[in-house]
Amino acid sequence: MTALPRFVGSLASLALMAAVLPAAAQGAAQNHPCVAPAELTRLEQPLKRTSQRLAAGLAITIVAIGSSSTEGAGASSPARSYPSRLEAEFKAIYPRAQVRVVNRGIGGETMRDMLARFDSEVFSEKPDLVVWQVGSNSVLRGQPVGPSIEMLIDGLNRIRSAGVDPILMNPQYAPKVIDKQDANRMVDMIDATARQARAGLFQRFAVMRYWRLTEDIPFSTFLSPDELHMNDWSYGCIGKLLAEAVAEAATRQTLTATVRTRR
Repeated sequence: MTALPRFVGSLASLALMAAVLPAAAQGAAQNHPCVAPAELTRLEQPLKRTSQRLAAGLAITIVAIGSSSTEGAGASSPARSYPSRLEAEFKAIYPRAQVRVVNRGIGGETMRDMLARFDSEVFSEKPDLVVWQVGSNSVLRGQPVGPSIEMLIDGLNRIRSAGVDPILMNPQYAPKVIDKQDANRMVDMIDATARQARAGLFQRFAVMRYWRLTEDIPFSTFLSPDELHMNDWSYGCIGKLLAEAVAEAATRQTLTATVRTRR
């Protein structure tokens, strides 16, 4: 009669361990500062519209569109997703700024799916800045990289035509992504397209690779147990680094305009 209670006790212990492990990983992450080299986080292109509105003290709306890693899969709550953290971190940099970040991430979507939502869920918000996270699901599904180029250019052209600042965000550096044959090709394509279109690029892939290979942070520390999605720490860090990058790019535009005026 004692075997059943012991068995139940063992199951309870396993369940407790399953709950504790992610929390332990999150705790371990707190020992690592949220850092990345400036060359990996700097946005090469200034953000003209965001800069003008920030300088004028006008409200700024940012729309984050993407798939599950924009939606916040792996986070403990919606408030821990990267768009939510981006808003909080930007407000910390500019306490008087009226900043609103709208999360338009939907798990499982590809570029084609996102493009179909631009009018109804992006431009309808009248954004000043759009952060478009792309590439992850195309890589995971083994879709060819080539057709993605035209879709990416189409999306950037539509964003620019609306007078909105564009930023691309590439895939996450995670085992289930980097194990795919075309992962690096997708990252390179997004980089090349951003340069060609003179759009901002936030190099999430390179930042997370830096954490793993240079800082020697285990995947388990900044990823969810599924080895694909990010966790509270990494979402928070990406939100912080992106907020700093946006602030720097916007300030750079203002400073450049000021210097030219003085001349």
